[in-house]
Order: sequence, then structure tokens, then C-alpha cells
Amino acid sequence: MITIWLHRRKLLFSTIILMLIITVGLTTPGIIAGNRETVRIRGSGSTFLQLQLMAWITVFHKIHPSITIEYNGIGSGAGQQQFFEHLTDFCGSDPPLSHETWLKYRGQILQLPIVLGAVAIIYNLPDLKGYKLRLNGRILSLIYLGNITYWDDERIKRLNPSISSLLPHARIIVVHRSDSSGTTEIFTYYLYRSSNGLWPIRLVGKIIEWPVDKTGRGLGGKGNAGIVSIVMNTPYSIGYVELSYAIKYRLSVALLRNKAGYYVEPNITTIMMAGDNAVKTGLLPVSPLGDFSRELQAVVYSPGKLSYPITCFTHIFIWVGYPPHKAEAIKDFLAWIIGSGDKYIIPGYAPLPSPVKRIVAEAVGLVKGER
Repeated sequence: MITIWLHRRKLLFSTIILMLIITVGLTTPGIIAGNRETVRIRGSGSTFLQLQLMAWITVFHKIHPSITIEYNGIGSGAGQQQFFEHLTDFCGSDPPLSHETWLKYRGQILQLPIVLGAVAIIYNLPDLKGYKLRLNGRILSLIYLGNITYWDDERIKRLNPSISSLLPHARIIVVHRSDSSGTTEIFTYYLYRSSNGLWPIRLVGKIIEWPVDKTGRGLGGKGNAGIVSIVMNTPYSIGYVELSYAIKYRLSVALLRNKAGYYVEPNITTIMMAGDNAVKTGLLPVSPLGDFSRELQAVVYSPGKLSYPITCFTHIFIWVGYPPHKAEAIKDFLAWIIGSGDKYIIPGYAPLPSPVKRIVAEAVGLVKGER
């Protein structure tokens, strides 16, 4: 009898232990069916990249529900700051790292061009009644320097002879980013490249002192969404935004004169053409560990009669080493973007050229899990 009692007690104890294990397995964060850990990846940065990245994240999470990716569009500058302070796992940045920053973190960071985009020049001119405005780098420089005051300025009329009578004698309200912005760096670099020396190199950067502000006609907006809001609600204004925002809000977009002398609109064809021509320059590195600091020189104001002149790659920066569960999740996400991401590109962006995709594919194999 004693032996039977001991056997039953042992069996009961084993059952209780098994139930506890099952309960812990079902309720403890980090454990799900299939023994795959739940992983939370946090990123911040570029608002230029935000719409496309969120579209990718939404689809990816449906396929990989154990991986949650959060992204906060706070601007490239603030995103880089959070990333380098290890407050986030990755950052979105329109321009690549400067040569000096790349040297400082050489071998620790991977720079991944993730998609092609474009900076669109938007405007609010009710008098044009749907006609397309033509602009070039020199005229835009004069507007943002504060030297062209009215929409019916003779220099703007000469670019737009067919609609010159529709250009109003109204003061130009000039809208720009107020936060540290990769979009601003790309736009100001275009002005520098395309204005025949009119726009100085000292006014190229993520955040600058805009000369037009001294005239009282400059307005600052936070993020691409901030620019959109001001231009939409301010007649006779002009601004610059990532193309997908212009498409989403159905804003008027200017035709820009490219390096070959043609006026082109930003669309998937002209963006891809600029990206392909950038690869041909030989200025892009062949590894995600390489120095990308000459990338803007390659893609902004690139050659080719169909190239849109303010095209750029937008990037994700990641570390080479992560805790193992995060390393695997980040690798899964990058591999999915390269393998399937093109099917989910939203209007305003364009797929990467094949040689650039290979750089990102190589990065997947370089990410390491470190305990």
C-alpha cells in the first residue's frame, strides 16, 4: 500500500510540474508556438522613407507575426542620433553617412540603400488651372535665396512661355523643413549641383539657415507631412517633399530641368533611370561596409535625358552585431525586402537597380548574433 501511495504521489507531482511548464510556455513573453521568440525591433529616422517602410512592415508582420517592427518618422538627423546612442535598433536616413562618420564606425555599421525615391517640388498656384510649372535649379536657388519675390517674375515666365499670362503677381511663400532632414540635404545638394555656383556648398545640409527667412516669406514645417500641410493651406506657396506625399495628397508637382537639358516629371520611369545612371558612374561602393559618401554625387543630378534630377537612394543603417534573436529577425526582414519587397512598392518610390540589391543581399550574411 505504501508503495502504491508513493507511486501515485510521484505521478501527481510530475503532472503538476508538467502543467506549470506548459503554463509558463504559453504566458511568458518571448515564447510562442514553434519555439520562435517574439522579437520587437525599433527604428526611427527619415520621413522620406516612412510611407514605404510602413507598407513593408505591415505585409511582413502578417507573414512573420512573431516579429514586431516599430518605426518613428522623426527625420534623418534625429534618427541617426537615436541610433548612435543605441536607443533604437536601426535608423532610416536619406543621405548616407559622411566620410568622417563612416571612418569612425567603420566595420561596425552596414549602410543599406533600401529603395529609390524622389524629392518633388510642390506648389499652390490656383491660377494655373492644372497646367504644369517648369523650374530649374537656378530659379529654385533664387527663390530659396529670397532673390525672386513674385510668381510673375520674368525669369520664371521665360521658363514657362505657354502659361506666362497665368502666373500671378503674388508674393512667393517659400516653405522648407524646420527639423534636421535628409530630404533637405538632398534638395540643397541638388541646388548646389544644378545652379552653376549660385547655391553655395555651405548651404548644403540636413538643417541650414534659409536666406529666404530674412525676407519674411519663409515658413518652416516639421517632416514631409508638415511641408504638405503648409503648402496645401497657403496659396502661392512652394515647397519640397518626398514624391509619395505629393501623390497621396494630389498636389501640383513641377517639371524640373535635368542635367541633359530636358524637363521631366518625377515618376517610376524617370526615378529608375536616374538610379541606373548612378550605378554607371562607378561612384557607388560594392559592399554595405563601404564608404557611400559619394553616393549623392552619383545619383542627384545624374546624366541621361530621362533622369529625374532630384532622385536619391534612401537607406537603413544597422549594426553588424545584435543579440541573436534580433539578428535573425533583422536578417529575415532584409531578406524579405530583397526577395519580395518590389511587389509592395507604393506610388512615389521605385525598385533598386540589381547591382544595388546585391549590396543589401550581402548585408544579410554579414549580420551576426552576439551574446
